[in-house]
Amino acid sequence: MSAPERVGSGSTPAIGELLGAFAAMAEDMDLDTVLERVTSAACQLVDARFGALGVVGPDRMLSQFVTVGLDDGEIRRIGSLPQGHGVLGLLITDPQPLRLHDLREHPRAVGFPSHHPRMTSFLGVPIRIHGTVFGNLYLTEKNGGEDFSETDEQLLVALATAAGVAIENSRLYDDATRRTRWLEGGLNAARELLEQDDVLRNDFEVLTRQALSASQSTIAVVLRDFGHDRGLICEAAEGEQAAAYLGRSTADSELLQDLTETSEPLVLSAEDAARVLPEARAGGIDALMCGVLTGTEDRRFLLIGRSAASAPFTGMDHEMMRSFTSHVSLALELLGAHRRREQQAVFGDRDRIARDLHDLVIQRLFAAGLSIQGLRKYLTDSEPLDRITAVTAELDSTIRELRDTIYSLRSVPQITATFTSSLFALVAEAFEGHELEPVMQLSGPLDAVVDEDLAAHVRAILLEGLSNALRHADASSITIMLRATSDRLELVVTDDGRGFEQTTSTGGLANMRRRADLCGADLGIVSAPGQGTVVSFSVPLTA
Repeated sequence: MSAPERVGSGSTPAIGELLGAFAAMAEDMDLDTVLERVTSAACQLVDARFGALGVVGPDRMLSQFVTVGLDDGEIRRIGSLPQGHGVLGLLITDPQPLRLHDLREHPRAVGFPSHHPRMTSFLGVPIRIHGTVFGNLYLTEKNGGEDFSETDEQLLVALATAAGVAIENSRLYDDATRRTRWLEGGLNAARELLEQDDVLRNDFEVLTRQALSASQSTIAVVLRDFGHDRGLICEAAEGEQAAAYLGRSTADSELLQDLTETSEPLVLSAEDAARVLPEARAGGIDALMCGVLTGTEDRRFLLIGRSAASAPFTGMDHEMMRSFTSHVSLALELLGAHRRREQQAVFGDRDRIARDLHDLVIQRLFAAGLSIQGLRKYLTDSEPLDRITAVTAELDSTIRELRDTIYSLRSVPQITATFTSSLFALVAEAFEGHELEPVMQLSGPLDAVVDEDLAAHVRAILLEGLSNALRHADASSITIMLRATSDRLELVVTDDGRGFEQTTSTGGLANMRRRADLCGADLGIVSAPGQGTVVSFSVPLTA
C-alpha cells in the first residue's frame, strides 16, 4: 500500500507528532484536561484548523462537546453546541472513519447555525473503549485548503486508539478520586458530628457542608418531614442559592411515599427536583435524594443537586451517596443515643433529688415544726408565742414550696419533644386551613441551648405573632427566622401584609411584651400601614 510507504519514508515528522501527542495525553489524569489535549493533539497531527471531541451519552446523543479553534466569542455567537444530528450523528450510528471533501454536500448535512465559521473538508473517527464507542473526533478545514488524506486518517485512527486508553485511565482515576472524596466526606462528617467540643454546632449544617464538598455538587440541603400534611421543609442548605431554599416547604405526597419505601438514593430529574425545591434556579437541577436516620422519630432527607448543564450523577455517585448517608446516619444515631443517656442521667438526678427532698428534708422540717409547736405549753408570754407561730408558719410555707419543687422535678417526662419539633408542630397548627405557606429559617444548636422556660416564652411570642399576621395582616408571605448564636437567641417574624399604626400595646401585643420582660429579652415591633410588620425578639443565653 502506498500510505504505509509514505509514512515510512516521508512522514517521520508526522510520526514524531503522533508520539508527541501520545505523551501530551499522558501528562494529566483529569478527564476534562485529557479530552481537551486529545482534541488539540488531533488538530496538530493532521494540520486541521478546527477540531472537536463529542462524548456520546446514554441517549446516543452528544452529552459533551470539546472544541479547539473557536474562541469564546465565536462559541457564544454560535449558541447551543451540537447534539449529534446530521453528519456528526452518522459517526454515532455507524462508528467508522469518515473523510469528506465538502461537509456541506453530504446527504446527512443539516447546515450550520448562524455565525458558524465556514467548514468544508472533514475527517471523523470514533474513539472506542473496550469495544464501546466513547465518542468521536471531528476535524475540519485542513490548512492549505487540501482534503484530509488517507495518511491523516491512519494517524488519527492511531491517535484515537491511544486516546481511548488515556481516557479510560483518566476515568478510572476520576472514579477513584471521587470515591475517595465521598468516603473522606462521610468519615469527616461522622467525626465532626461525634465530637462534643462545639456546643454551638448545628448537626445538619455539618451534614450539608460535608455532602456538598464530597459530591462536588452545586447545592446540598437537608429536608425535614414537616408532618401535619405540610410536606418537606428545608432545614439546612449549603451552596448556590442556599438562602433561597432555606425554610421553604413543599408538599409532595407521592415523592414522600417513594422515599419511605426505599433506603436507596432516589434519582430526581430537573422536573422532580423543582417540585421538591420550588426556588431552584432557571434551567433546573438534577438531584440525588436519600433518607438519613437521626435516631429520632423525625424523618430527614439529604438532597444533592447539580445544574442540568453539569455532568450528570453516575452510578458511582449513587453508590457512594448511600455509603455517605450510612456513615452519617450511624453517627447521628450514636449521637442521639449519647444525648438520651445524658438526658436520662439528668432525669435520674432529678428523681434522686426529689426523693431526698421528700424523704429527708421535708420530714426533718416537719419534725422541727412539731418540736417548736411543743414549746407552747411551757410559755405564757404572748411575744414568744407569736414568734413560735411565725416560725411554724414559715416552716409550713417552706414545706409547701418544697412539695411544689418535688412535683416539678418528677413531672418532667422521660422522653420530651425537642424544641424545634415543638416549633414545627406549632407552626403547622397555626397555618392549618390557610393556603399560605410559611418560610422557616432555623440555625444554630437550638435544641441544645434553649431550656424549657425560655422555650415556652418563645413559643408564646411566635404563636401570637403568627396569629396576628394570619388574622389581620392579609399577607402573601410570612417568614420565621430563629437563630442561636454564641450568646443570644433571636426570633424574627416578618410579613408583607397591610401593617398598622403604632399605638399603645394592648391585648396580644401587651402579652408579647410581658413575656419578653419575664425572660429579660428585647422585643421590637416595627410596622406601618402598607409596609408589613416585623416582630423581633432577642434574649441573652445563659452559660
